[in-house]
This record gives sequence, structure tokens and C-alpha cells, in this order.
Amino acid sequence: MPNFCSSEFRTLAGSFPRRRLAGFLWLAMIGIAADALPASVQAQVPATAKTVFDIRPQELATGLVAFAEQAGMQLVASSGDIGGARTDGLSGSYTPEEALHQLLAASGLEYTMTGASSVVILAQVQTPAQAPQSLPAPAAAQPAAASHAQLEEIIVTAQKREESLQDTPISIVALTADMLEAKGINGIDGLRAEVPNLQIVPHPNSATTAQVFIRGVGNLDDQFTQDPSVAIYIDGVYIGRSQGLSAEVADLQRIEVLRGPQGSLYGRNATGGAINYITRAPELGAFSARQSVAFGNYDQIRTRTRLNIPVGDELAMEFAYTHSEKNGFVKNLGTGASRYGDQRRDAYRAGARWVPSDAVDIRYTYDRSEIADTPGFLAYTPNLYPADPVRPSQGSPAERNLPRNKATVQGHNITASFQPVEGLTLKSITGYRELDAINTQHYLSGVLGPFAFITNDFIQSQEQFSQELQAIGEAMNDRLQYVLGVYYLDESADSFDQAVFGIPMYPTTARTVTADNKAYAAYGQATYRPASLQKLYMTPSVRWSRDQRKATLVQSEIPGGGTPIVYPPGSGDRSGSNVSPGFVIGYDVTDDVNLYARYARGYKTGGFNVRASTIARFNEGFGEETLDAFELGMKSSWFDNRLRVNVAGFYSDYQDNQVTVQVDPNNFRLTDVFNAGKATIQGLELDMVARPTNELTAGLSYAWLDAGYDEILDPFGADITSRYSFVEAPEHTVTGSLQYEFPATPIGRLTASVEYFYQTKKNVAAADARYVIGSYGLLDARLMLTEIPLSGGRWRLSVFGKNLTDEEYYLFHGDAGLPVGLFGEPRSYGIELNFEY
Repeated sequence: MPNFCSSEFRTLAGSFPRRRLAGFLWLAMIGIAADALPASVQAQVPATAKTVFDIRPQELATGLVAFAEQAGMQLVASSGDIGGARTDGLSGSYTPEEALHQLLAASGLEYTMTGASSVVILAQVQTPAQAPQSLPAPAAAQPAAASHAQLEEIIVTAQKREESLQDTPISIVALTADMLEAKGINGIDGLRAEVPNLQIVPHPNSATTAQVFIRGVGNLDDQFTQDPSVAIYIDGVYIGRSQGLSAEVADLQRIEVLRGPQGSLYGRNATGGAINYITRAPELGAFSARQSVAFGNYDQIRTRTRLNIPVGDELAMEFAYTHSEKNGFVKNLGTGASRYGDQRRDAYRAGARWVPSDAVDIRYTYDRSEIADTPGFLAYTPNLYPADPVRPSQGSPAERNLPRNKATVQGHNITASFQPVEGLTLKSITGYRELDAINTQHYLSGVLGPFAFITNDFIQSQEQFSQELQAIGEAMNDRLQYVLGVYYLDESADSFDQAVFGIPMYPTTARTVTADNKAYAAYGQATYRPASLQKLYMTPSVRWSRDQRKATLVQSEIPGGGTPIVYPPGSGDRSGSNVSPGFVIGYDVTDDVNLYARYARGYKTGGFNVRASTIARFNEGFGEETLDAFELGMKSSWFDNRLRVNVAGFYSDYQDNQVTVQVDPNNFRLTDVFNAGKATIQGLELDMVARPTNELTAGLSYAWLDAGYDEILDPFGADITSRYSFVEAPEHTVTGSLQYEFPATPIGRLTASVEYFYQTKKNVAAADARYVIGSYGLLDARLMLTEIPLSGGRWRLSVFGKNLTDEEYYLFHGDAGLPVGLFGEPRSYGIELNFEY
């Protein structure tokens, strides 16, 4: 127990009416937390300094325990005053007074600072007779401020350290757990409407394989021998393959989308940008449970469960499970599964966190996602743009044995942090991941006859091990902040696929592919603020990378009614190094306005093309591509943090672009990849959020994108630039949202939110200008009832709707011998109940 000073207690006691003194006590856990700090720390916590708080929604008494521990302060309160009140918690960087104001909102309590590191909580005074008469306080102490609207501060780790979103000189969109829940986002697919200049497209061979583009930079293929252009991370571990990216992730704390090349800190395959999934870590010292269940049309069911179990003072464990199922909207009139596009998905996560001292934090996580969807329906779409797409409701009776595909993604992660001295943190991130997938896709069943035009079958597996070591520190009185790191990745994969054609003019083909990749890197970044001008900061960065890539290919064909032909095997071996520099110069005009200029280089590794026209072309492979980006930006908050305006303009020079060329005009299945392209990409990104009142929050995100090829040469040196266009690069995308919180009622507090997403037309086939997805907009809405007066915990009830106008639009559109399209979901709606203890 802390050593309470009896004379101090008498002084406090003497300032309160006797009838309240009986209920007045020191909260033992708060005292313990504060007493665990050195006396020098307890005495030197400035009330105006900001601290990073992470306090979950919970009972107010427990939340105040967490506040005292994280702020390093002593706190006194009356148990009778606190009672069973609850707090919505907070996450971000606040002064102690700002944090207390938010924690005590709607509790009927107020606070008074009684010293630089001590505070008293008491009921709000209604009459002079009830007010404290002589509570001692320093002259500088201020009473609780009147309630006023402010935007929540968002903490991100985009630069490998915790910092405010507003202090990060990168065009970044961050979605917290509350935002993800309010918007109904459960995985990468849901980000499509939230981040302008982000495009997420399902691959036609497997709707659970996500093709990701940022600022027009991405990859339309899903070969194991080629890498994506947008890097995906889960808790700091790189995800090497796009297969299974549409899987659920259990219990996300935050998603960060970094737009533009991130070569220095993220390295390979981040020319377009990076997406970081951050899951919720186990919490020490507090048991908690969360459960949600949702029901909707198309027989939608979704459940989420999470348990946080403390084991003593130093260890905590957590378990999370998500189950999701939803029927597809296209009926199968043939044999096999009843519908196309059925979703059956499960996600599991188990973890432990051990904090034996203030200097050591070790976390282990195991995650597993299972997908058992049926293939999406690829409709025959002979009427090309500008004809409006017409969404089908049923397939053909010619469909035979429609299967249920399977994909399992799982991984282990150990993250260990050690602080040997003040101002230096050493971190190790160790990851091992596996992917196993079996997919079948039927193209155009019944269109050319009582058969599928093409049946593609894939059996794929991949495993990877990665190790990253980081040193994160400050020096020179925090005027220098730095990150140093080394990285290693070892990946192996194999794939078997076959294509069976329903008409004899095309032979049945089969391929067996293996890939073996190794990557090494060392990087560093430092931010320096001159002593004479600390509003100015400069951030140079650099990363050295080396990649070693090997691949093999075995191909065979069976002509219609003929003898199998086995072609000579292929074997490719490439290696290379890359240096990606970066530099940022910024200036804090005020505490709330930050201007910056940024240069960054990103690169994407070379690889091999399994659809090459010859074995020699496969063996040769293709080289890396690079992108140099220049960005001017502003991060700003206005009107006492009631308006947030972030804007970035960029210009990118794309060199050695990996261009796919169809070398045989009579065979769409044979293509070659060359480093034959040069392109220019420029644009603007604007993100605004306003909270003019406590009740109303409005958001607007907009992106303008102008992307085009400057030069493409064929293998013979001829200029074929006019044949190509940038894909997945709509000129305009915009998202607008409104949220209104109504006054409390006897049954709870109602919040209404509405969101509208719109994008203009975009090209979707690089070498065929006929394939265009036209402009479309999607309207979503949600009604949420919180503060429901039920015992046992916090209850929340929501009703939601997506695509409320029932817009008909393509997710994918392209050439499979004939025009095909994969449609977005029609109107959906449902109800969700959440419980938290």
C-alpha cells in the first residue's frame, strides 16, 4: 500500500462536509499504481505535459486506476460519488486535465488539481452550501473546463514509433477500432470506400485474392513469382502474398493506410504504399470480455468474441474468434453449391503479453484465418462501357459441380521490446506465416454451350520467415529522434494450376511452379530539430536492400484428343541490390499546423512470368521497377481541435515499369513482362473532419489522380505507348460522412451516421481501352443505441445498411476470351448487438 500522509489526509478531510467524509477514501489501486513510481517521477509530472493514454471503455473507477498509473499521479475520490459510473475511455496524447475531462464526461463528476501530480475527484456542486469551502490548491491549478467538442487524437506507428497522426509527415489515413466498428469494416475489402486513391479489386481466379492499388500503382496478377506493389503488414510482419488477403482479422485495434512509396522504412514492394494492421494487445491487470452478434439479409451471421485474462500483475492472455457467413446473390441453376459468392469465414487469435518490468515488454500472437467461399459469378458482359452494367441474379443450368474453395492463412509473431536506458528502445519482431489455398473458377458456363468455357484450378502453398531488429531512440534533449533497423526474409512457395477449356481449339494446360526468395535490408531514419529553430525539422532516411529470387516452371499441354506434350523445364535465378533514400523537411507553423515537403523512393523487386511466350523468356525474368515521389503536405487542426484539415499534393516519376505485353495476338494466354515503361503520376489528397458541436461530426475525403504512361517500348524497340492506359486509377474519388449523437433517453443514447462514396470511371485493362468501369456511388448508414441501461456491462444495439440505393456496379471487368464482369453486392442490411464487460 502507498504511504499516505496523515496530515495531508486531515487537510483534505477538513475541506469536506462531514456527511461526505464517511464515503471518502483513497482508491487503493490508484495509490498502488502511483506509489510504484519513483518519488522523483511522482513529484515532477507537469500538469501541462502531454502523455500517451490508452484506456479502454470500462467502469469509471477502473479507468481512473489506469489514468493514475499512466499519468504517474496520485488521485483521491469518494466511492459514493463514483458508484457504478462508466467511462468511454480514451486513446491518444493528452494533458492530464484533458484526459480527466474526457474520462469524466457525462459522469456528473468534476476534478480539482491539488498539486502538480495530485488531483481530487468530486461530485459537481449544485448549491453554495454543498461546495467545498477551503480546498487547498496551488495558484496555478485550474478547475475542470466546460465541456466542448474536440476531435479524438489518433496515435499511429507509421514511422516505427508512436506519434500523433497530425505529427506524421506522410499522407496517411488511420482508422481506429471504434471507426472500424461504426463503419462495419472487417477486413481489407471494407477499406475501398474509406481511403481515396486506394483501389481493392478481387482477382477473377479467386475473389478472396485482393489486388491492391494506391495512387494507381499495383499489380493485376497473382503469380507467386511476382510481388505486389503495396506492402501489407500485420503487427509489423510483412505479408508476402495477396492470396487470402480478404480473410477476416480478429480484433483489430487500428488500420493505417500509407499513400505513396515507403522505401526507406518499409523497403521492398511498397512503391504504391503500405497498409498496416495493428491488432489489440493483451491488457495487464484487468479482465474484460467483448461479444457481438449480427444478423442480416442474405442469411448473414457474424459473431465476434474476445476475452482478456490477466494472470498476476505481469502477464495477460487474450483469445479472440470471429465467424462470418453470408449467402451470395447469384443462384446456381446447375449442380454443386447452391449459390455463387457464398462467404464462410473464420478467424482465430490467441496471444500473451509479459511485462516483467518497465523496461521489458514481450508479446506472442498466433492468428489463423479460414475461408470456405464459393467462387464469385463471372457474368458474360457483351455490352461494354458506356452501357450500364446489369447485375445478374442467377447463373446457367450448364454449371457443373460448383465447388467451395478453401484457403487457410496462419502465423506466429513474437514482438519483444527492451529499454536498456532512458531514450532507447530495442525491438525484435519475429514472424512465421503459412498459406494454403485450393481454388476453382468456372468462366462463362453455358455461354458457348453446355459447358464452362474455361475451368481454372489452383493448389497453392507458401511459407515465410522474417526477422526484424530495431533501435528506436532520442538524443540531444529529444531534438534528435532516430530509427535504425535490419531485416531478413526467407520465403518459399509452390503452385500447381491447370486450365481446362470447354472447346477443342484450346488445349488443356498444366503448370507446376516453385519460388524461393530471400531478402536482406538495413535502414535508418533520423529527425533533427535545430536548437535555434526547433519548429523546423529535417528527416533524412535510407534503406539498402538485397534480393535473391529463384523460380522453376514445368509446363504441359494436352491437345484436344491428342497426346500430352511436356515442355522443357524452366529455371530462373536473379539477384540485385537497391538503395532507397528519402528526405523530409517540415516546419511547425504553430502547435496545430505542420507544413512538410517529402521525397521518397520506392522499389518493387523483379521476378519471373509463368505465362511467358518461351522458356527462355521465363528464365530471363524481369528487373525491378522504381518510383520517385515528391510530396507537399499540411497537417492542421483549427478552432480548438474542432476541425482537422490534412492535404497532400504529389508528383511521381515511375521508371522501368514492369509492363505486360501480349506478344501473340492470336493467343491471349501468352504474355511477356518487360521493364519497358515510364510513367508520370500526380495528384491531390484531402482529408477533413469537423466537430462543430458535441453532437455532430462531419468528414470529407477527396482525391484527384492523373496517371499516364510517358513511354512504352515493345521488345523490338517500337513505341507502343498509345496502346496502354493506367488501370485502377479513377480521376476523382470522394467520401463524405455525417454522424449525429442525439440527447440521452431513458433507453440509451442514439447515434445516426451516414456515408457516401463516389468514384469516376477507371480503365481496368492496361492494353484494351474497351474495358472501363463507369462512375458509381455507394450509400451506407447506421443507427446505434449506446448507454443502454442494462446491468452487467456496456450494451450497444445497431442497425445498418450498405449500398442502400442498390447500385449496380462492377468490382472486376476484363477479358477471358469473352468479356466478363464480377459485380459488387446489392443492398444489404442487418442488426448487431454488442456487449462489453
